[in-house]
Amino acid sequence: MGEYVDKPRYQLTHARHAPSHCLAPGLFRALQKGERKKSKLDVIYDYGKGRLIEFSGPEPLGADDLRVLQGLIAMAGPKGLILKPEPNTEDGQQLRLFLEPKWEAIDMDAIVVKGSYRALAREIGYASINYYKTVKACIERMWKVSIIVQHGSKRKGFRLLAEYESDDVAGHLYVALNPMIAEAILPDGQYIRIDMDEVRALRSENARLIHQRLCAWINPGQTERVSLDTLCGYLHQTPVTGATLRKRHERLRRALDELQSLGWLVTEYRKGIFEVQRP
Repeated sequence: MGEYVDKPRYQLTHARHAPSHCLAPGLFRALQKGERKKSKLDVIYDYGKGRLIEFSGPEPLGADDLRVLQGLIAMAGPKGLILKPEPNTEDGQQLRLFLEPKWEAIDMDAIVVKGSYRALAREIGYASINYYKTVKACIERMWKVSIIVQHGSKRKGFRLLAEYESDDVAGHLYVALNPMIAEAILPDGQYIRIDMDEVRALRSENARLIHQRLCAWINPGQTERVSLDTLCGYLHQTPVTGATLRKRHERLRRALDELQSLGWLVTEYRKGIFEVQRP
């Protein structure tokens, strides 16, 4: 028998992502084979206005993790449950303890997503149920990521994914998103709009990574200029030269072609420098 494939039944149009998570350089990056076994996540991002955000974890995060997080955030929009700092129910109070908020984060809202691995995989463009293990590994890897935010004398601390539970037999999935993401999802929050149709259509890891970064930088309908070297900096933390750099540029050009196939307008007006217009 052939591989079972779900028929697409997409429900989610977009994700309201936190700008701090989209713009932090190196939070999600292109990974070499085996790099997760040798490297760690250690990113400090100056978010402006005296705010520093530190992301740390036992493994670096890649395009697969980014894709799963986008799906969870999209699911949290219409289906998320808001968890207040002082829940009324005993279950809510216990969950609040599980979130492990520190310092100023204790007074911030969180959002809980309830669904299934199957629904999440489908919404991010995985056609086969065999991607269950991939999605699960991404969620557990992101759960291990700690975040510390410092703003002047104040500090906040929490996990990237604040709480996670699943049932492998029933396929149920339960994830609590951190307060910074929750703030972007809630009404009046500042957010980056990630089009889920585009997320589902992208194929290469490089395209996924630069897509989110460009969405954070370019508003719909607007145009910005960017060089291949700048794009390389979004994907790779280690600078290279010669043949390795040329290969990176080639992969980036193919990634830009992917964006163009989705309706983005990409024009190389000077060698290695592009005008990019978001649809």
